[in-house]
Amino acid sequence: MALTSVHPDTEIAQQRAALTRLIERCIGADGVHPTAIESLHLIRSSSPSQFIHGLHKPGLCIVVQGRKEVLLFDERYLYDPLHYLVVSVTVPVAGRVIEASAEAPYLCLRLDIDPALIATLVAETGCDAGPAQDEGRGLYLDRIDAPLLDATLRLVRLLETPQDIPVLAPLAIREIFYRLLQGRQGRHLREVAVRDSQGHRVTRAIEWLNRNYVEPLRIEELAQRVNLSASTLHHRFKALTAMSPLQYQKQLRLQEARRLLMGGGLDVSSAGYRVGYESPSQFSREYSRLFGTSPAKDIARLRSTA
Repeated sequence: MALTSVHPDTEIAQQRAALTRLIERCIGADGVHPTAIESLHLIRSSSPSQFIHGLHKPGLCIVVQGRKEVLLFDERYLYDPLHYLVVSVTVPVAGRVIEASAEAPYLCLRLDIDPALIATLVAETGCDAGPAQDEGRGLYLDRIDAPLLDATLRLVRLLETPQDIPVLAPLAIREIFYRLLQGRQGRHLREVAVRDSQGHRVTRAIEWLNRNYVEPLRIEELAQRVNLSASTLHHRFKALTAMSPLQYQKQLRLQEARRLLMGGGLDVSSAGYRVGYESPSQFSREYSRLFGTSPAKDIARLRSTA
């Protein structure tokens, strides 16, 4: 009896349909939902959304249904069920759902990336980072394929048999990361994971900025911390994040100030001082540039729609 093969597009469509049913069974309400698999989150939205600013940690995002737009500084990324998004370094972004309805809600899964596991896989497969890729972002899109979706489907299915999660989830996650590394743009993920590579040193600079964004930024001192020249740090930092270190720091400060203002208890000037600004006028000016309106008007609008 002859075996029949399934066309890759048909296989992907079947896997997507199965993932859609699984996620709908697991979550019935809009929002970001943690799961019994610590690094896995399921996301649902029954309508398009406004831009939401936030700090995106390293992770894999797979849209199962609908479409989303992500802004990284001045760059725009659109992803849908045919493409997955990888964030290999922590970056401030703005994202919005652009295609969703009550009948066909936006459904997405996010799997946090463990840099240590990536480094282990790189070492075990004998696949180094290769030559530096200055054009490579720490956020990129790639086309989904059946092997990656198959491993993802097996991971999500484990939510229905929680007793299997401790043993089988690590195997599925390991395979998913392996598939990412073997993808066409996997070199960018390898570059930031390989210890002492320039990408890894820039990642250390990013981590330092996230911990110390209130402090004045002296690029020469930061470069010395991560054992790079100031010019190399600036060049490679911008290649990864689309921002200079100073622009990156501003985004961190402004997003934290917005969070503080939403929490109440601080006026605009106090929030600016809290995140490192010495001039209230400069704070308001840069806040308006990022969020499109003054701090007071922005917070009033957010509270009215909350």
